[in-house]
Amino acid sequence: MDNGSTDDTTAAIQRFRESYSGDVTALVEPLPGLGRARNRGWRAAQGEIVAFTDDDCYPDPHFLDQVVVGFGEDKRLGFMGGRILLHDPTDLPITLQEGEQREELPPGSFIRTGLIQGANFALRKAAVEAVGGFDDLFGAGALFACEDVDILARISAAGWLGAYDPRPLVYHHHGRKTEAEASRLMRGYDRGRGAYYAKCLLNPSLRKVYLRNWYWRVRKQSLGRSSRELVAAAEYFARAVAHRFTSRWRRDPAGWPHGQA
Repeated sequence: MDNGSTDDTTAAIQRFRESYSGDVTALVEPLPGLGRARNRGWRAAQGEIVAFTDDDCYPDPHFLDQVVVGFGEDKRLGFMGGRILLHDPTDLPITLQEGEQREELPPGSFIRTGLIQGANFALRKAAVEAVGGFDDLFGAGALFACEDVDILARISAAGWLGAYDPRPLVYHHHGRKTEAEASRLMRGYDRGRGAYYAKCLLNPSLRKVYLRNWYWRVRKQSLGRSSRELVAAAEYFARAVAHRFTSRWRRDPAGWPHGQA
């Protein structure tokens, strides 16, 4: 998937295609945003399971086998995520998931950020279709991070079982060496998390569990993190309200003030 790149991504995909004996489908999503790119990918997929990783990750040779095993064990499973280990030991130990214990997530669960990450997760295609795919506002290159947990929360709210399963494994080569680089990344995650919580509060099926969990997290975390979350939440709320009013006006312009203009 080439998400409007300006580097040598096209050439890298072609080199891979020439060296790989299996089928390779190269797609282009010109508008930036990881949510958009993932939507383009899953809609083109032909299998029942869609597995995702990121462009700075190296999947373990048994990655897909373990994904298939996990989904095959329970037909109720709508999503799962796996381990993310450091590829380069000189990179900072961030954006990892080293847990070795499986964790099930019943329908309607609070999906905490970091438990399942976009670098290593897979979705049953029927579950993705049921919730309409990823939100274009979320993901790297878009307004907010957290396109991964956003769709997991919606799939969970739709009645699907989820799980963190340590068997699928990828190695993350994020390349961040300094605390300043890590801090910039974490601030972006704070904004994404705030928008994610705000979106879940607008969902009646998730409102109570997310309000409770967010409240207890705000009590324990730093003021700076809470401030970034709340500002992003307010921004998301404002956009959601504007979108709702715009959509209603387009459906019935005569029913609104100045609608005849």
